[in-house]
Amino acid sequence: MSAPQHRIALLPDVLISQIAAGEVIERPASVVKELIENAIDAQAKTIALTLEEGGIAKIQLRDDGSGIAAEDLPLAVARHATSKIRSLDDLMQVASHGFRGEALAAISSVASVSITSRTAEAGHANCLSNSSGSWQISPAAGGQGTTIDVGQLFFSVPARRRFLKSAATELHHCKEAFVRQAMIRPEIGWQLTHQGRVLLKLSPTKALARVAQLLDVEEQTLRELDLQQGPLQLSAWLQTPTAAGNKTDQQYLYVNGRAVKDRMLMHAMRSAYADVLHGDRQPKYVVSLQIDPSLVDVNVHPAKSEVRFKDSQAVYGVVVAGCKKALASAAQTESPPVFASTGASASMTGTSGQLPWAPGPGAAQPGAAQPAANWPSAWQAFYQAGQSSSPMQGGSLSSLSVADPGASYAEASGHASSHEHPLGYALAQLHGIFILAQNHKGLVVVDMHAAHERIVYERLKAQHDQGGMAMQTLLAPIAMAASPLEVETAHQHQGLLEQLGFSLSSLSETSLAIRGVPVMLSGGDAVSLIRDTLSELAQHGQAHNLEEARNQLLGTMACHGAVRANRALTIPEMNQLLRDMESTERADQCNHGRPTWVQLDLAMLDRLFMRGQ
Repeated sequence: MSAPQHRIALLPDVLISQIAAGEVIERPASVVKELIENAIDAQAKTIALTLEEGGIAKIQLRDDGSGIAAEDLPLAVARHATSKIRSLDDLMQVASHGFRGEALAAISSVASVSITSRTAEAGHANCLSNSSGSWQISPAAGGQGTTIDVGQLFFSVPARRRFLKSAATELHHCKEAFVRQAMIRPEIGWQLTHQGRVLLKLSPTKALARVAQLLDVEEQTLRELDLQQGPLQLSAWLQTPTAAGNKTDQQYLYVNGRAVKDRMLMHAMRSAYADVLHGDRQPKYVVSLQIDPSLVDVNVHPAKSEVRFKDSQAVYGVVVAGCKKALASAAQTESPPVFASTGASASMTGTSGQLPWAPGPGAAQPGAAQPAANWPSAWQAFYQAGQSSSPMQGGSLSSLSVADPGASYAEASGHASSHEHPLGYALAQLHGIFILAQNHKGLVVVDMHAAHERIVYERLKAQHDQGGMAMQTLLAPIAMAASPLEVETAHQHQGLLEQLGFSLSSLSETSLAIRGVPVMLSGGDAVSLIRDTLSELAQHGQAHNLEEARNQLLGTMACHGAVRANRALTIPEMNQLLRDMESTERADQCNHGRPTWVQLDLAMLDRLFMRGQ
């Protein structure tokens, strides 16, 4: 018997709405996100969210925005009805959040909904409700703005309701959706209440203060970035690598004010932190991109959580280079610097509480690299400029040079001189490992090998980026026993080795002749240095990520060139190391991401010894 034939038929409107709701409304947090986005689009100055049972029983959002006119209330819950787009051109240039006209219709198809709203011109508010089974509108009391009540989510779709988690879990997701929106809108006041208890109350403030509060970090542990490049404006608040923790749940990405989850941007942030993080540490950060809407498609996902850039490679380059610059500040003991688009130099000034909106085409800040008419070319030029560090000052690192022989313990004891440098002046060496220095805050403890390793590493990178490293030809070649793999690796990468400052030749299948080494590392153990370098080349020489492989190789070389533990240093040598740290990018961490120094302030020392108690 043949299978029965089914005729094609139109779906009922209710079923169509419920299917659409399945694309937009996954859980109470989805409702929270959509309602908050509408409140932001309405130019609200305060937004209050009230939940019961994690949002399963009730979600109420109140705002003081522009409100909805009485005659528009029925359209607000109709499918594909919106005030934000009128044509395809509007869709391609959309800068608002809730622009599809689906959210309220989808929510009302799977929950009981009432909307109370009043515009500035209206004499009273009006309420639209579906509690009786059909939409009814009636006069109501209320000030300017909109209050939306959503009750019994998925009451009409029991199968969907069974997939909801516990009230505590759903509350966690609702709070995260709330925080994601509040994070990037410091000019708005926010309040989150659950079961009558206020969980979060945020007053309007500056961007840095809002980010620090919601990330639960001290402001001084954040690096601020504000960069304009062509049609792209990049704002970021980046946790310093030494303060990074172990979780990835506080890494926030935004495009034109909309929270997104973008693999390309996540990879860009991993690249920006790659050279400064220790082990599997995960930093907290907030990264906001404002870009010409015509260069990004925000309409590729029903929940608008994904975007597609017209030139993703250019965006990637600007994000990596900009964030690297912000994280590459020299060692500081004061508040971290703010990096502005007027240059890469540090500034101690704060930033405005208002977050920048999408820049106009070709916009640039005074003093910044001027974009060409072709925007991607301008972005690429900035990216190339950001790949190399500025050349570091100083001579050979085979031994520490003495640039400040007058700096002594007597100077370190004086208040005037201790204010001259952030890391102060050296007092002594502890166990041949640590340098103890005094600055105006108190005591600075420096891991001398880790600090010097970073200094050598940055200088090696700078020399490599400027066309190769200077070579020191040895008066007498050194014969080195080598494995067949090492001999083959030396032959295969001869050009790269010469660029790194090495001159090698094979004597036999099991030996090499070392004829030259990098000038910077000429005072080290040449055989050990060559062996480790060849090992890194064998492992990473053909790596897909050439920059990462190069940095790994230079890091190995820097470790050989850094001052070793248990080497006695004079006071002037220690002071020279401190000065080099202050002028070296990323000097707060060694090549492996470990901190190179810590500050013990006088208040901490007083507490240790119970002074004044």
